[in-house]
Amino acid sequence: MIALLTRDMRLAVRAGGGFGLGLAFFLIVVVLVPFGVGPENALLARIAPGILWLGALLACLLSLDRIFALDWEDGSLDLLATSPVPMEALVSMKALAHWLTTGLPLVLATPVLGLLLSLPVQGYGPLVLSLALGTPALSVIGTFGAALTVGIKRGGLLLSLLVLPLYVPTLIFGAEVARRGAEGLEYTAPLAMLAGITCGAIALLPFASAAVLRVNLR
Repeated sequence: MIALLTRDMRLAVRAGGGFGLGLAFFLIVVVLVPFGVGPENALLARIAPGILWLGALLACLLSLDRIFALDWEDGSLDLLATSPVPMEALVSMKALAHWLTTGLPLVLATPVLGLLLSLPVQGYGPLVLSLALGTPALSVIGTFGAALTVGIKRGGLLLSLLVLPLYVPTLIFGAEVARRGAEGLEYTAPLAMLAGITCGAIALLPFASAAVLRVNLR
């Protein structure tokens, strides 16, 4: 399992879908926002939690189509499907590799990018906590979408259309945690909902993704 995880992380970086691409896109989104809404610190501080969460969500979309595409193209996915490793474990390792190469770097970079949007000091902790708790759900949901579209030529747009509606609850509660934290309010309730979404996605979606892959490989 560790060898599979290491292999997927290496493939993600070599294929251009690693942390560099996601971080670059995240940075571009954050830098462009002040040009669009104006340089007023009060306005930027108010919208910073939502912008940072939306930027992280869109950055996660960039590499979703590569989760299974490379293995599908070279036939490795068929070999992995016939290996002793359960398909559910394979899907889980794919999702974990995606989070380690995409989601985790975004979480670590968020405090630095928050400075560009004048995020209040008290908002950094809740923002990082919400992203650390919510980005695993983005990776697991994205893996399910990648399993649905594997083998489809130019399925990146279809993948985005399928995954974005599923991302909405995570975005809502994640941004709410960050907003309440920035305003000094209690954020326990939306944080609990965000944790529930992540735990539910991790518990259920690997089985759904594995079932979809078995159908596509027949």
